[in-house]
Amino acid sequence: MAAALAAGTAQPQFMASTGGSNRPNEPLIENIEYDQIVVPDEKSWKNLFAYMGPGFLVSIAYIDPGNFQTDLQAGAQYKYGLLWIILLASFAALIIQMLAANLGVVTGKHLAEHCRKEYPKVPNFILWILAEIAIVACDIPEVIGTAFALNMLFNIPLWCGVLITGLSTLVLLLLQQYGVRKLEIFITFLVFTIAACFFMELGYAKPKSSEVLNGLFVPQLKGSGATKLAISLLGAMVMPHNLFLHSALVLSRKIPRSVSGIKEASRFYLIESGFALTVAFLINVSVISVSGAICNSSNLNPDDHQNCKDLDLSKASFLLKNVLGKWSSKLFAIALLASGQSSTITGTYAGQYVMQGFLDLRLKPWIRNFLTRCLAIVPSLIVAIIGGSAGAGNLIIIASMILSFELPFALIPLLKFTSSKTKMGLYANSCLVSAVTWMIGSLIIGINVYYLVEKLVVSLRDNHLKVVGTVSCGVLGFAAMLVYLASIAYLVIRKNKAGTAPSYIKHIRESWNSQWFG
Repeated sequence: MAAALAAGTAQPQFMASTGGSNRPNEPLIENIEYDQIVVPDEKSWKNLFAYMGPGFLVSIAYIDPGNFQTDLQAGAQYKYGLLWIILLASFAALIIQMLAANLGVVTGKHLAEHCRKEYPKVPNFILWILAEIAIVACDIPEVIGTAFALNMLFNIPLWCGVLITGLSTLVLLLLQQYGVRKLEIFITFLVFTIAACFFMELGYAKPKSSEVLNGLFVPQLKGSGATKLAISLLGAMVMPHNLFLHSALVLSRKIPRSVSGIKEASRFYLIESGFALTVAFLINVSVISVSGAICNSSNLNPDDHQNCKDLDLSKASFLLKNVLGKWSSKLFAIALLASGQSSTITGTYAGQYVMQGFLDLRLKPWIRNFLTRCLAIVPSLIVAIIGGSAGAGNLIIIASMILSFELPFALIPLLKFTSSKTKMGLYANSCLVSAVTWMIGSLIIGINVYYLVEKLVVSLRDNHLKVVGTVSCGVLGFAAMLVYLASIAYLVIRKNKAGTAPSYIKHIRESWNSQWFG
């Protein structure tokens, strides 16, 4: 028991895999300790403590400012009509994150490393560019959310808050170099505090359970606006960078390389991720339900009615007035600040793994964060100056949509790698898991394509250009769509490289065969 507890309470270690690097066991994130957490080689539920950590770090992305923004607008505009998207996305996220964790556990290499070994130079480079764009798109809501929080706390203009965010996360990363792990615990505590407030607010809002259940289990999309928000919700829930991140975070545990050891690791990571993502699911459902119940109430005062018409993060604190009273704005701002900063830290880790995996290139965390943040600040600053808070809120929705469109370029390689017996041996996806995950991927691609086609057709129909201009825009639009679909088709159709499984997987396979077939 002592060994398990010691392993569970040890600080997380983020290690580069030993599978494909010329620098074995070299720590990927320089400011984090060198040794992996050793999991005791004994069957016990107490070992669960040793596996706690990666799932919760990944789950932070499911309750970031981007999620809050899309949840608030979904509830205000469509009441409970888009709750089914949250349920579907959470179910999909659990399965997909399980596959990402299994890939790292079984092979000892994370997703980006597998991509570098699997694909030719040009496709690998394009996948890296797309992954970097996804990380920048993920960072935009954190920038804007932090700027909104600073505005609510100190009345700092939104554009000025955007500039300040360029330094805020660097300060947190600097503190982490001194081992301040309690900072992450404090940040997570603040985020879950605001979640508790939304749970309590449900008691005041009193949404009808029948309507909530109908929203959860009866799919509906009423118009292009609903489709746009549905794509944003998918992008905010199932993020491409999380697949790279989770497959790498599990390498922080040194597990027994045996059939039982790998099975135990996969099982405990599933339990841990399931618990963390269930909490995130309940938070998102509560935010939509509170927003939907209050903003669709018949007895709203004029100020609240106006807030609901154009609801964004800067106005959302009024939803918590029943619980927090006059402090609702300040406390919501603190939680929003915490959410943005904690998400940015995990985004920095993901960026490190992506760059190391695709390019075998390592940067210091502060340099990596600074580059990503600069790319995220530029569009955020322009929109904040020109469009104000409404424009910034819309930019969050657009960033979430970008994440949804980018998801197939991380998801398809993950599905193919985890279905490969060459890479995974006995732990390759079963036919049922493969069928479910490919259905999820097809649904995501289908919703994306439906929205693109609908938006393009409406734009061509309602524009005021001359015929030549309309035709040119149509040709370019459909050409871009064909490139998008062709790129996805390439990843789906392309056969995995022939190769051999890692030596320990072959050893396990031989042990398994001798055990059952003599």
